[in-house]
Amino acid sequence: MKSYFLNPSPFVVPTTDGKLIEEHVGLASTSTGSYSLAHMVAPPQWSEPHQTPEFDEFTIVVRGRKRFEIDGDVVELQAGQALLIKGGARVRYSNPFEEECEYWSICVPAFNPATVHREE
Repeated sequence: MKSYFLNPSPFVVPTTDGKLIEEHVGLASTSTGSYSLAHMVAPPQWSEPHQTPEFDEFTIVVRGRKRFEIDGDVVELQAGQALLIKGGARVRYSNPFEEECEYWSICVPAFNPATVHREE
């Protein structure tokens, strides 16, 4: 058994809101449950419903800005900044700005639709 794994291409998560999600490591791409790594691009004026994930999520913005509503607080990240949101926090992600936002997210344990708990 090799001591490394090369993933030749990410799993592209189907979306209906214009957001690009490329999972490089995680449940959908590599059957890895302990963590996930995804590259994302959120279009201008994008947002999603509030959620209360069971996992920790680290976000690193590469380009643009991203807004987070976390337990009533509002945090905006700029390119080069990172943020950790602990599991159990009520959070809403958005890009209310005029430019795209490109970022990477790491979830521990891995992102799982069953444990994200999105509100309707």
